Amino acid sequence: MTINSGQRDYRYYQWQRGEKLRAILVCAAVTVFLAYFFYRSLWAVIPLGVAGVYVFLDIRRRKAKRARNELAAQFRECILSVVSALQAGYSVENAFLESEKDMELMYGKFSLIGGELKFVRRGLQINLTLEELLADIAVRSGSREIGEFAQIFALAKRNGGNMTEIIKNSAGQIGKRIELRQEVQVLLGGRQMEFMIMKLMPFGILLYVGIGNPGYFEPLYHNLTGGAVMTGCLAVYLGAYFLGETVMDRIEAQLL
Repeated sequence: MTINSGQRDYRYYQWQRGEKLRAILVCAAVTVFLAYFFYRSLWAVIPLGVAGVYVFLDIRRRKAKRARNELAAQFRECILSVVSALQAGYSVENAFLESEKDMELMYGKFSLIGGELKFVRRGLQINLTLEELLADIAVRSGSREIGEFAQIFALAKRNGGNMTEIIKNSAGQIGKRIELRQEVQVLLGGRQMEFMIMKLMPFGILLYVGIGNPGYFEPLYHNLTGGAVMTGCLAVYLGAYFLGETVMDRIEAQLL
């Protein structure tokens, strides 16, 4: 269930000031580089614009993923604060409201979790239930951890139980999963660096040869045979690139 609240949807990245322009400039640079490197022609920018679009979408995907992970980590600290407030005698609704102060001190006034807790405060003021508000955050966040917490919380409210203990256990489970994700990212960091070097190495080698032997690659440009050869090289390179990205994504998904 989602509430028509105008709140941020973390499944799609919300560009910050200047970020979109920088991403577009990066995509344009990649497109121009490929056009020059493989064809020595600005006309090649037109068909290679597809590569620029892919780079733009990939940047947005990675930023959205980073925002979701950041929100999940902040949410875990939020529910730990809620546990402390429950132990001090607050009701569960008031415990979430009290946690807003702690999150502002910990992450700042304009943090992701701060915005969500303001949303919870406004929702409670217009008589929405906390279960509905958490369910909405879970859907918009796209976070597995927040989704599971929202489901457990709704069941606990419906069936009764020790809310403090339930929320505390949920916080522990979320924390373990976040720590596992961070460990996986550290383990994959070296592989990702190696993959980055492999992506750049062909260009480095050919640039070195071209500088050392001016005119060595000229037969590959501005003629039909050379264009066909370079198109084949480009296809092989892009195929290897996409294969590498797919393998890295699958490894990360399996480990998590």
